[in-house]
Amino acid sequence: MSFLTLIQDDGEPLVRWNWISDHVHEFVDLTGQHLYLSLTPVVLGLLISVPLGVASVRWSWFYPPVFAGANLLYAVPSLALFMLMLDITGLDSPLTAIVPLTVYTLAVLIPNVVDGLRQVPEPVRQAATAMGFGATRRLIQVELPIAVPVIVAGLRVATVSSISLVSVAVLVGQGGLGQLFTDGAQREFPTPIIAGIALTIILAFSADLVLVLAQRLLTPWARDRRRTA
Repeated sequence: MSFLTLIQDDGEPLVRWNWISDHVHEFVDLTGQHLYLSLTPVVLGLLISVPLGVASVRWSWFYPPVFAGANLLYAVPSLALFMLMLDITGLDSPLTAIVPLTVYTLAVLIPNVVDGLRQVPEPVRQAATAMGFGATRRLIQVELPIAVPVIVAGLRVATVSSISLVSVAVLVGQGGLGQLFTDGAQREFPTPIIAGIALTIILAFSADLVLVLAQRLLTPWARDRRRTA
């Protein structure tokens, strides 16, 4: 039996397509909210992780406490962290979801930034220094571009995880597409739940594809190397 024709025990179709067509505008609004709540933490996490990662590579003693702290925060259950933020930021503030999700991205992004920078060959650093590059210019024009593939790999994991975790924030007044899950559960109506799951998967896949394309644009030398191989 096709998924599109699955029938519930009461004889009703599992997916009511007329309900979906009547709520397209709601889907658009919830999808936009979901993207904002999930991508903002990834951007903020990257902005925090890059300087922390650079400092961890420059001063090796700095990395263990930073890594341990990020992992410790990642171990806190998401619902507990959302509830904690609820007392600080309130029910109507998107920060209730954005702050915890930003914290979770750090456990993924910081190690990838560090690993990416550590993979830069020392002769490359020395050559850049010999050409007159200062530490900041060398970092921006040489080291970070070489580290892009490893950093983007972390971004892909962090982005997909954030898109998934946003749905939990519906329990504290946020959640984007997660509102479809609670709506369907409260009414014992599976159509919104299935629609929410499908849209979440589409968002995660689309975001991952965009990051893959961005990596290719940022690392043209990798494409040239594959062509000549």
